[in-house]
Order: sequence, then structure tokens, then C-alpha cells
Amino acid sequence: MPDLPSILIGFALGILLTAAVAYSLVVRHLARQRAAEKRARAAERMAEIGSMTGGLAHEIKNPLSTIGLNAQLLDEGVAELPIPPEDKTRLSRRVAALRREVDRLRGILTDFLQFAGQVRIEPIPTDLNQIVSELADFFMPQAQQQGIRLRVDLAPGPLMASLDVGHIKQAILNLMLNAVQAMSGTGELILRTTRQSAPDKKPELALHVIDTGPGIDAAAMDKIFQPYFTTKSGGTGLGLPTARRLVEAHHGRLEVHSEPGKGTDFTIVVPGA
Repeated sequence: MPDLPSILIGFALGILLTAAVAYSLVVRHLARQRAAEKRARAAERMAEIGSMTGGLAHEIKNPLSTIGLNAQLLDEGVAELPIPPEDKTRLSRRVAALRREVDRLRGILTDFLQFAGQVRIEPIPTDLNQIVSELADFFMPQAQQQGIRLRVDLAPGPLMASLDVGHIKQAILNLMLNAVQAMSGTGELILRTTRQSAPDKKPELALHVIDTGPGIDAAAMDKIFQPYFTTKSGGTGLGLPTARRLVEAHHGRLEVHSEPGKGTDFTIVVPGA
């Protein structure tokens, strides 16, 4: 039978062990609480910064539109000046450069506002094939003007999904513009729809936006969805991140498969209806 000192020592060790465990739990709880508070403050700060930058972008767009309008009027005024042709040509080139920069800044602001804004979708049952056909008809003249052949390959029958038509069209259009820019004036742009299914999973619909451009190397592949990363001169680097945000808002995903020298396949995958 254990003697009294042994019992007391065991009891004391039990109390110490319980206290140590309790202390550890309290410390971990406080650490998690402090981390949660820190994340909440950071999220609140980011929301404030996002609101401020969005407001700043809107404020910049207004005077920028005024500058663009006055540049147009200035261009018209230069054409009517009674000056030597060489002077008129020189002034016209400078005004044209000003107008190009205004248009470029307007594009940057528009892309930024689309990326920074909260995505609110209003999905309705929609045929993905119909959306692709409408976009192909709309985009065909631009593709032809840039020397790109546009081909559409649609899966049979309607491909019904719950989509916000405006937002999903914007995502697809961003991918199409990215593909055309990648091909630099020659190549083929393919829009292909497919059904995807797997055991024990809901059916999915896929839209492949395929280009025959130079492809994406491994170093760039890790960065293409980072805001403001671009390999194209004059690009804003927001087209792909915005497209991914819009697709993910539909509970879908944006995949990319590319092989240097053989082109790129950006694939929008969304749940089927």
C-alpha cells in the first residue's frame, strides 16, 4: 500500500501537470485570439485602402475624360491652323501622342476598377454555347483585323449553367484579348466547349480559349495571375487576375496549360446546371 508521502507527491505532480496543460491551452487560445484580431485589423485596413484607391481612380477618370476631349478639340484646331504643312504635321503627332496616353490611362483605370471592385453576380440558367457564339460574332472583326483566324468548336446541344452573363462574358473576353495579344498578328484563336464528368461528381462545363502563340515559360507561369504582372508592352497585367476572380465568383475555376512554342489553353470550368 502506498505511503502518505508518495500519495501527496503524486497528487502534487497531478496538479502541476494539470496546471501546465491549462496554462498551455490558455497561451494558445490567447495567441489565436491575438492572431485573429491582427487579421481582422489588417482586413479592415485593406478594405479602407481599397475604398480609397477605388474612389481615387474614379476621381482621376473625370478630369482624364476632360483632357481627352480637349485633346480631340486641339487636334481638330491644329488641322485648321494656317501654318506650313511640316509644322502642322509635327503638332498633330504630338497631340496624337497625348490622346494615346489618355486612352492608355483610361484603360488602366477601367481595368483597376474592375479588379478592385466587389464581384456581385446574378446568375441565371444560361446556355454556355450561346454565350460563346455571341462573343465569337462580336470579336470576329477585331480578330480578322489583327490577322488572327477565329474558330469555334461547340459541344453538341445546349450547355446549361447558372451564370451571370455580363460577368462571364467579361472573363471570356479578357482571355480572348490576352490570346490575340500573345500571337502578335498571326495565328489561330480557338473557342471550344466540352462537358466534363467524373464518378460521384456533378457534371462540369468547360470553355477552352486556345491560342497558337509562343506559349508561356515556366518562370512566367507562376506569376501570370499576379496583379500587374505582364509580359506585353502596354498591358495592365489585370486581365487574367480579373478573369479568374469572375470565374471563381461562379464557383468555377480557371486552369491554364501551356507549352513554349506550341501555344496556350486557358480553360474556364463551371458547374453544370
